[in-house]
Amino acid sequence: MTRIVHYFDYKSPYAYLAKQDTYALETEYGAELEFLPYTLDIPSYLGAAELNERGEDLLEARNAHQWRRVRYSYRDCRREASRRSLTILGPRRIFDSTPAHVGMLYAKERGDFRPYHDLAFERFFLRDFDLASAEAVVSLLSEAGFDASDFPAYLAGAGRAQLDQVREEAEDSGVFGVPSYLVEGELYWGAERLERVVEHLTR
Repeated sequence: MTRIVHYFDYKSPYAYLAKQDTYALETEYGAELEFLPYTLDIPSYLGAAELNERGEDLLEARNAHQWRRVRYSYRDCRREASRRSLTILGPRRIFDSTPAHVGMLYAKERGDFRPYHDLAFERFFLRDFDLASAEAVVSLLSEAGFDASDFPAYLAGAGRAQLDQVREEAEDSGVFGVPSYLVEGELYWGAERLERVVEHLTR
């Protein structure tokens, strides 16, 4: 059984679009999947932004090239989402997804993390889940069937330390974005490279 390490970020629309096809690597091709969160630092390469209700940028930190790239990316993702009967609403600000990612590690240590994983992606792109809010993560964990009473302590201590370690190990392996797939030392980045992952599994 081939082991695949899959890196995602809940604020990445491309990772959301790749979710079901990633599950299929296990169900259809017999791969052993390990899901790990990788928190993107979006302002470092796309600039910071925060939109008001009229869609006006309150920060004005992005240049024209960055805005063209962001707008195209969301148009592209919405086209692909419509093919999958998914809804992707662009967020009005850039979220620090650290609490949501620590929530995933919390769920993973305590059972089947996938109900939480599915809800986190779906609700975020419906603008109904604040990835940066510990209270929102507690609520989502509870909805997914977990007793999250000690999550705030986990977030402040062991969980954050574990997330930092995951990031360090990911970057040592060459990871820089999501969705990424590490297969027997080979790194594949992007949902469009899933077909190459399948080729790797079947050759």
